[in-house]
Amino acid sequence: MFTGIVQGCGSVVSISGQELVRLVVQVPSVEGLTQGASIAINGVCLTAVEWTGNQVHFDVIGETLRVTNLGDLAVGDSVNVERAARFGDEIGGHLLSGHIHATVELLASEVQGDNLALTYQAPEHIAKYLLPKGYVALDGCSLTLGPEIHQGRFQVFLIPETRQVTVVESRRVGDRINLEVDTQTQAIVDTVERVLADRQP
Repeated sequence: MFTGIVQGCGSVVSISGQELVRLVVQVPSVEGLTQGASIAINGVCLTAVEWTGNQVHFDVIGETLRVTNLGDLAVGDSVNVERAARFGDEIGGHLLSGHIHATVELLASEVQGDNLALTYQAPEHIAKYLLPKGYVALDGCSLTLGPEIHQGRFQVFLIPETRQVTVVESRRVGDRINLEVDTQTQAIVDTVERVLADRQP
């Protein structure tokens, strides 16, 4: 499990292979890292296969590359990095699984005073899980949705701290961003839909 509190930025060192891709990422720290540990890269839960210094190796299957923006990465790209939460850790964001529900498109980026307003478009099947002031994770970063959501179009607002310690600000209009919706919201919406469907004659 993860919290969506990104612990720092990493950089892609190498990408090799085709069906099974070996992704090597320079991470901020490997302190306490163990074989098989989970690390979220842009919000995607990956398994640490091996490491040399701060360069951690991950094996990534084709399906993961297809449904997330890990398939868009190139050597030198920056990524968000979060180590798995441990019992007793402070949960400063919200609980995440590291399983991406969809990618969203960045439509606009606008500086508003000290904040950065980002506008995204989610696919139709995800729109029902986006609620005003609800939670999502974008590239693994726990963020609160803005008050206006229309047909899957939504905004988030980044404070200076978030802009400094994550790669969110470096994204460009048109980029694909990994989205994980809040699982509690998803469960409630799906349950209500199922109950209403069962009541129909």
